[in-house]
Amino acid sequence: MQPVTGLPRVRRALRADVQTWPLKAPFRITGYTFVDLDVLVVELEEEGLKGRGEAAGVYYRKDDAYRMLAQVEALRDPIEQGLEREALQRRLPAGGARNAIDCALWELDARRAGQAVWQLARLEGPVPRITTYTIGANAPEQMAAEALAFADAKALKLKLTGEPADSVRVSAVRAARRDVWLGVDANQGFTRTSLAHLMPTLTAARVQLIEQPFPIGKESELDQFDSPIPIAADESVQEAADLAALVGRFDVINIKLDKSGGLTEALAMVSEAQRLGFETMVGNMTGTALAMAPAFLVAQRCNVVDLDGPLFLKSDRSPGVVYQSGTVWCPEEVWGGFSTERESWQPKPSR
Repeated sequence: MQPVTGLPRVRRALRADVQTWPLKAPFRITGYTFVDLDVLVVELEEEGLKGRGEAAGVYYRKDDAYRMLAQVEALRDPIEQGLEREALQRRLPAGGARNAIDCALWELDARRAGQAVWQLARLEGPVPRITTYTIGANAPEQMAAEALAFADAKALKLKLTGEPADSVRVSAVRAARRDVWLGVDANQGFTRTSLAHLMPTLTAARVQLIEQPFPIGKESELDQFDSPIPIAADESVQEAADLAALVGRFDVINIKLDKSGGLTEALAMVSEAQRLGFETMVGNMTGTALAMAPAFLVAQRCNVVDLDGPLFLKSDRSPGVVYQSGTVWCPEEVWGGFSTERESWQPKPSR
């Protein structure tokens, strides 16, 4: 996964802008309700070959699209003068700005090398993966209806909030869909007491994963907490350096490119997490096909896949992600495939 070497370098053109993608409906999690999505899009061009990356940022770290855009612009000269992926890891912290640049560099390097990104990264050829379909925290009957609406789903993830209604929400969805893998995500909304009270409902509903039950900084609440259901770290982990402190507390690590700062660090996180004995999960901060495609390559090495972001948008890019029979598939033409075609950049207007 080293930068391509031995090829002539020319000055790059960097283009970065913020795009707004409306959601189909407001989406509620613990402490937040989302109505649209602002993303940073970075495009790099050398001699007609283009690399692209998209980032939504990390909302709970105040990592929004315009802050990311400012970070990219501050690094414009080094990027246009040939900054490579390895050096990028030192120039920007983990987060959305680095993610967008890193993914753009991966695609550009792949096209310059005449390979697909998965080949450049020395991964196995990608195959469709079962993905979770996420249901926001709403009235139990509405969540059950949404579970039925995802008729093809083989795996569902429920957003919970720590409210008394959580028990009814879980039971209602399981009654509606007795056939699916079921996980829950608290987004830091539980206390040790509320989780203990909810646990009989979760076990009766055959829930198979509890994601981020406690707030950042409260990871010690998991010490000596005997959970019959595996517990995943999401907000508690951003990059590979965070992993060692989570051993013995979490069972699964949720890797997101917006948190890790790109495909480079995400792949490193998979390797380190597996070395430390964790199972791995790949997730998303919502996004279009351009954000899902690099994460889809990470999904090839993960136990749990949660890449349903475009399903919450009123529309996706074209070509887009393919959702079929409960699986996710990103064709190479979405991002990261080898193409000899010289491309011109066209900005996409905000909606």
